[in-house]
Amino acid sequence: MSATVLAVVLSLVSAVAYAAAAVAQERLAARTAGAAGGLRLLGSAAWWVSVALNACGALLHVVALRYGPLTVVQPLGALTLVAAVPMGARLAGRRVSAVEWRGTALTLAGLGALLVTASGPAPDDMLGGTEALVVAGSAVVLIGALARPGARPGLRHATASGVASGVGSALTQTVTVAATDATGPLLSGQVVGVALLVAAFATGGLLLSQTAYRGGLGAPLAVVTLSNPVVAAVIGLCLLGERLRGGPVGVLAALAGALLASRGVVLLSRAAPGDRPAPPPATPDPQVPRPRRPEHLTRL
Repeated sequence: MSATVLAVVLSLVSAVAYAAAAVAQERLAARTAGAAGGLRLLGSAAWWVSVALNACGALLHVVALRYGPLTVVQPLGALTLVAAVPMGARLAGRRVSAVEWRGTALTLAGLGALLVTASGPAPDDMLGGTEALVVAGSAVVLIGALARPGARPGLRHATASGVASGVGSALTQTVTVAATDATGPLLSGQVVGVALLVAAFATGGLLLSQTAYRGGLGAPLAVVTLSNPVVAAVIGLCLLGERLRGGPVGVLAALAGALLASRGVVLLSRAAPGDRPAPPPATPDPQVPRPRRPEHLTRL
């Protein structure tokens, strides 16, 4: 099995784990809105299950980054939304709609084009210490601006979560390449420092996504899904020496695939995988006697 194929398989399983965690987080967030909601989550077994699913998805994602470039692994994160749609529909007790199927088809077609143009050998480049600090500092400034109080916090927090996740993935690849490099020290100061940054960005991305899902799952998850690979691809192409195959034709194919996948993600986001069925109308209990009308009204 080639390195790229292994990275794709690991990314598929990771996306399923992330999707299950996202659906669980959205349903929990809807029930724990408010200042004390975050504290109540700590006592919820379902929230800890979602954390475990996120951790499983993250571990698989880390391994995938060792065998595949960022430009391949990160776009496959769109499969999280593809998997979340049937999961959310199942929990809501409804069927997957035609729009959802169309969004799934467009997303898969776009990802296929990206895989053909972006596939390459296992990564062997990594960020230097100065580059890692510049990337992390720039990301912190951007995340702080997006997470400030104001209007439409859900979409802004979702964008901030995507930025944190994309930067975290780029830094993770640096750690995995350094850790598996037989010629370098496994626990050098640079590796440990970057690993701490990865943990900080991963935690921040998780918390930001949790707050973003309070207004629903569809649109915030779509924003996370789109912003994450964009940030990671920019870092990979600009700083890690990754390239698209096929020259100008490959670039056009990659852009077309990105547009198709983006359109599919937007369609899937409108489906709102976390929607819940409306409660059935209340029916009168035959065991409870109805109140009798006053006698003077009955005569009328």
